[in-house]
Amino acid sequence: MKNLRMLLTGAVMLLVLGLVNFYIGYHLWILLKDVLPGILAGVYWTIFMLIAFAYMIGMVPWPKVVKPAARLFKVIGSYYLACMEFAVIMLPLADLLYWVLGLTGFDRTAFTAEAGITLVLLLAVFLIWGSRNAWSTVIRTHPVRIEKSIGTSVPLTVAVASDLHLGNIVGNRHLRKMVAEINRMEPDIILLAGDVLDDSIEPFIRNKMSLQLRQLKARYGVYAVLGNHEYYGGSIAQYTEMMAGIGIRVLQDEVAEAGGVYIAGRKDKTAESMQGGRMSVPALLEGLDHSRPILMMDHKPTGFDIAAKAGVDVLLSGHTHRGQIAPNHWITRRLFELDWGYLLKDKLHVIVSSGYGTWGPPIRLASRSELIRLEVLLEGSKSYQEEPLSAKTVLV
Repeated sequence: MKNLRMLLTGAVMLLVLGLVNFYIGYHLWILLKDVLPGILAGVYWTIFMLIAFAYMIGMVPWPKVVKPAARLFKVIGSYYLACMEFAVIMLPLADLLYWVLGLTGFDRTAFTAEAGITLVLLLAVFLIWGSRNAWSTVIRTHPVRIEKSIGTSVPLTVAVASDLHLGNIVGNRHLRKMVAEINRMEPDIILLAGDVLDDSIEPFIRNKMSLQLRQLKARYGVYAVLGNHEYYGGSIAQYTEMMAGIGIRVLQDEVAEAGGVYIAGRKDKTAESMQGGRMSVPALLEGLDHSRPILMMDHKPTGFDIAAKAGVDVLLSGHTHRGQIAPNHWITRRLFELDWGYLLKDKLHVIVSSGYGTWGPPIRLASRSELIRLEVLLEGSKSYQEEPLSAKTVLV
């Protein structure tokens, strides 16, 4: 019954996707017929549908000999996904305008060409600006005050990165920049809050990305948790072994001690449906000394009330990308209590990152590639009494 439900869901999704792409393709066909009168319908629709479904084609586990072509399809398809979202928003508006002009008796002879050129120009601006937002990173500093002490007189600096999505699109160039920026913070602890991989581990291995991650330096170590995309990739054991080999511990419902602070790492919520569940927060924290600071990573930003009651001091999440491309952030804002930024829940400090990398198209609109610099101000430190709590954002 479960397999049948999944099959039916997949069939419905393919049907909807096909109809949406036919709608987009038809409008493009009308425009191209004006520009290229001799274009053949069969040639056009074959090329268009290959591009429209290129991302899905690229994700098929092809034989090794055709994998380079599949990677190219995935890159092309990723950009098409951004174009598709743009078209789904803009084309109905253009159709509505066309209909209204017809009601008013306006001559619509040149409308198709003029509207088409306008939309192409707007799409170019969208792609250029969105690419800038995706590859140009900001560092957001969040000072948090915790009424606990570890006997030090200086605050702890914790560098946080989530949603790297390392793969065929986000590669070594962007990763090297992340490593350099994090090391420049001179952090005491580095936390990777899930979705380090973009599904498949193959490009991570092929491009030797672990050699870049190995360069991360922190006084008390580097820790990570799994995100939903590590589960989708199906190589968790291999991934965690590789990370351990470069000195990064992947916490799976585990707690580590780092510089007098507890680092709790939950399995991703995906484990509840794919790998037999995960521990509750109270069970995970059972037996800990709650007079010491507890920082917890949970990739998907849920369960704030439970974490607060269980005694977590700082909860770090990602997953949402803040919608990545507007107006998706209107959706994530409704789906999550906090889809991006900072929230104080009783004594719990919640920080949700929009992520460093991207899923699908390397495009962001109303969202930025970001790294988090967390300044943990503890009792006994001079800054605990004097430091004003104000977040800062720096473009790098």
